[in-house]
Amino acid sequence: MKDTAAPYVTTDGRQIGDVLMDMRGITLRFGGVEAIKNISFDIREGEIRAIIGPNGAGKSSMLNVISGFYNPQEGEVWFRGEKRPAMKPFQVARLGIARTFQNIALFDGMSVLDNIMTGRLTHMKTGMLSQMIWKGRAEREEVENRAVVERIIDFLEIQAIRKTPVGRLPYGLKKRVELARALAAEPKLLLLDEPMAGMNVEEKEDMSRFILDVNDEFGTTIALIEHDMGVVMDLSDRVVVMDYGRKIGDGTPSEVRNNQEVIDAYLGVAHD
Repeated sequence: MKDTAAPYVTTDGRQIGDVLMDMRGITLRFGGVEAIKNISFDIREGEIRAIIGPNGAGKSSMLNVISGFYNPQEGEVWFRGEKRPAMKPFQVARLGIARTFQNIALFDGMSVLDNIMTGRLTHMKTGMLSQMIWKGRAEREEVENRAVVERIIDFLEIQAIRKTPVGRLPYGLKKRVELARALAAEPKLLLLDEPMAGMNVEEKEDMSRFILDVNDEFGTTIALIEHDMGVVMDLSDRVVVMDYGRKIGDGTPSEVRNNQEVIDAYLGVAHD
């Protein structure tokens, strides 16, 4: 298994850095149900880290802990070398963590451009009065934020739909717009919750290419949940596997693929 105590170089030559996020002994309960049971793993700078497992394994709950939607009853969340206190999602976003959702969460009546601009909210510093006057600092801020968004639109190849209301778009393009909005926040850590769900083969190929390009061109660290094992094995540098709230595997795709406990979980071997 890969030594997680030190940076490493991937098979394609990318340098993976120090620990960016460290989940230590995370336990999350809903009433008497333990959704996550004493799980620890880290996410390193520059890597693509997958979280996989059968339905009900606790993957989305873990992503919600990372993004601040849930606060665990036990364990510690460390980000960029500092222990993170209990936070609300907007506070976590300000730290540099952005996400997409399993169920698309966009504003259907707004244009693609305006939806992506909402991803810049954590970078907008001028007050309401300045924005109403829209001169000086507010105007400069708007121009700077618009430039970032336009670059992302070009990067994700959605120039042709930039003024189209999101509600008119097909599912695959909506997923791409949601990715664009998350990228507009310029996150240190990007969380993707089932980015390929509901897509056809061509759309999956496009999304896979964009995820790799985001990691390569922007240097963005990515943690993703995905059920398509072919996608996971092709994209990920390391994989953590959950089952019934427990961690049952952690390592490179090849190590996880050959882990008997992981194989049993996916084949549905009975639990005692």
